[in-house]
Amino acid sequence: MRVLVPLPVLLALAGCAVTLALGQRRHLQRTVTLVVLAGVTASAAVLLVLAVTEGTQHVTVGGWPGGVGISLVADRLSALLLLTSSVVTLAVMVFSIGQGRTRDVRSAPVSIYHPTYLALTAGVCIAFLAGDLFNLYVGFEVLLTASYVLLTLDGTGARIRAGATYVIVSLVSSMVFLTGVGLVYAATGTVAMADLPGRIAALPPAVATALQLVLLVAFGIKAAAFPLSGWLPDSYPAAAAPVAAVFAGLLTKVGVYAIVRTHELLFGAGTLRLLLLGVALATLVVGILGAVAQHDLRRLVAFTLVSHIGFMLFGVGLGSTAGLAAAVFYAVHHILVQTALFLVVGLVEHRAGTTSLRRLGGLAAVTPGTALLFLLPALNLAGIPPFSGFLGKLALLRAGVADGGWDAWVLVVASVVTSLLTLYAVARVWSAVFWSGRLGLADGTGRDAGPGAEPDGRERGERSGGRDPHRPRRTMVAATTGVVVLVTGLSLAGGPLLAVAQGAADDTTDAQRYQRVVGGVDDAGGEP
Repeated sequence: MRVLVPLPVLLALAGCAVTLALGQRRHLQRTVTLVVLAGVTASAAVLLVLAVTEGTQHVTVGGWPGGVGISLVADRLSALLLLTSSVVTLAVMVFSIGQGRTRDVRSAPVSIYHPTYLALTAGVCIAFLAGDLFNLYVGFEVLLTASYVLLTLDGTGARIRAGATYVIVSLVSSMVFLTGVGLVYAATGTVAMADLPGRIAALPPAVATALQLVLLVAFGIKAAAFPLSGWLPDSYPAAAAPVAAVFAGLLTKVGVYAIVRTHELLFGAGTLRLLLLGVALATLVVGILGAVAQHDLRRLVAFTLVSHIGFMLFGVGLGSTAGLAAAVFYAVHHILVQTALFLVVGLVEHRAGTTSLRRLGGLAAVTPGTALLFLLPALNLAGIPPFSGFLGKLALLRAGVADGGWDAWVLVVASVVTSLLTLYAVARVWSAVFWSGRLGLADGTGRDAGPGAEPDGRERGERSGGRDPHRPRRTMVAATTGVVVLVTGLSLAGGPLLAVAQGAADDTTDAQRYQRVVGGVDDAGGEP
């Protein structure tokens, strides 16, 4: 079944080409995009089942020998995150279609939203499946190039400014990453992840540490780890709601995945422990303090996104399989919960015309469904039992306590404090947006029409029938509800998911087995 490994990438790239060729045939574009994303999700699910039941799946594209051709690897870590990201891209596209943001500004010669979105999906798939550092870099560049277009699609002043910041930071990160790839190749003679652990272990310790630091800086920028996180709260809130949702769910987690893969597999658990735990501590504290200080709903949620990256770095920094398993579990939870929150923010903005906490209020009386859709992922993010956020944080805290080091205990305390401050932040949002006495309704001014809106600020099909133009369409609500139900349902599947996360941690830390499988010889000595 190794033939299925490149299928998510091929589907996304083929869909990108087809939707670009369809041009202004928007209904066909939507149909092709939804079919492709459903196919990517289904293939990712099959890959996860195969990785769990049959072991790591590997293919070298074109039949080239290992270390020369494009190597794609689906183990339990990459397949789990690939499936989660595929679900998110599909749900956000459904939301996007409902909102009407699947068309470009009128001056654009062709409709590029769908091709760009599928290119982003292809980049994410490449990054998760890449079996060597160079193709990991290629995956990053594909998804980042697509993200530039999506972020600035409307061409408004705020988005151009945010896009400029995002592009500059991303280019710096890419330059550092490519430099790191070159240095790794110069020092070891390869960039294949199956060959690198042994060759890096043979290097002088100072050289190996320098290589690791270069890669950590590159991935730290992409993951928005402090002090490399200042770009995110200014960039994501400026994007359209569905774009911000898919960015929040996926882009930083791809950076976290790269940190996990390179740190654990190439350099070994426990290296640079104090640095990683220190970065995790600063990310937790600075991010949540920034969230508490915000008076805009989008920026507040963006700062919580930064803060909770620290939980994943905490698990990685511990250097234990229990800590890494908890980090993987929390990454899956965080992808879904942040996507859900940004989609709910999109519903609030569509209904009220603003995301300012000072101008919002009383929405629970106007739209109780939206209030519930916010409450569930918000409590989940804060780690209230019995939600998956609580399960993930409990696993991290148990790993920290089991470690017993003073630095681990500092992170345990910081994690508890961050969770309490997260609860305070979301309770403040609930009070200001949904529970206060004044009614926050859209007045038609200052609304973000976006690329899918009609010239009068309303979606196609809303010009007649007497429908409230500020009421979210059913498709938007359905997509948001689906993600909220899924992330809430993780609580019921917490045990099996944590078992898969434990297996993913084992796959990632067992460099010798990874080398045997990806190098062409399995545990029994035959072809994998």
